[in-house]
Amino acid sequence: MSEPSGPINSEAMLGQRVRTQRNKLDWTLEQASQATGLARSTLSKIENGLMSPTYDALIKLATGLKIDISELFEPTEKISGSGRRSISRKGCGQSHHTPYYDHVLLCNDMSNKDMIPFKTRILARSFDDFEDWSRHTGEEFVYVLTGEIELFTEYYEPVRLGTGDSWYIDSRMGHRVISVSPENAEVLWVSTTNPRATKSV
Repeated sequence: MSEPSGPINSEAMLGQRVRTQRNKLDWTLEQASQATGLARSTLSKIENGLMSPTYDALIKLATGLKIDISELFEPTEKISGSGRRSISRKGCGQSHHTPYYDHVLLCNDMSNKDMIPFKTRILARSFDDFEDWSRHTGEEFVYVLTGEIELFTEYYEPVRLGTGDSWYIDSRMGHRVISVSPENAEVLWVSTTNPRATKSV
């Protein structure tokens, strides 16, 4: 019985934080929808813990609601200057499940980071598992820890990558990743949300 409670609690917590921030801004769902670019029905499902947003949607939520993406999951340290540090111990991190990936966000207690690191188990098994391309501002680097993946991008031929291989892309280019090994592949994923990338979109 304890297994399903994790994702449910995580989704409920995320929904509560989204609703709290929306209320803090004194916005209706419609106003939040306009600010984030997410449908009102989608926002309602997220707030009620009925949907786990994709990484693309998390970026839209954070940007539209005027908070750091890490603040969608837990209180973060408001440390200024150059003396900032965050440590994630083995087996720790903030879990976030989507239909395609199981993410564990690392060093999530620090806000306003230029990079968002997470360890990800690739659940998707087919190109057609996805509803659409993933695309967002910034850049991303992925290092395959175990298993084998296939990387699909808009402008290149698909490529298979195994343990020890890596890739780096402009995140504005549509992309999706699937596992092709018997077990679900695990990767280290580092994404940026560089605001400069929005200028040429």
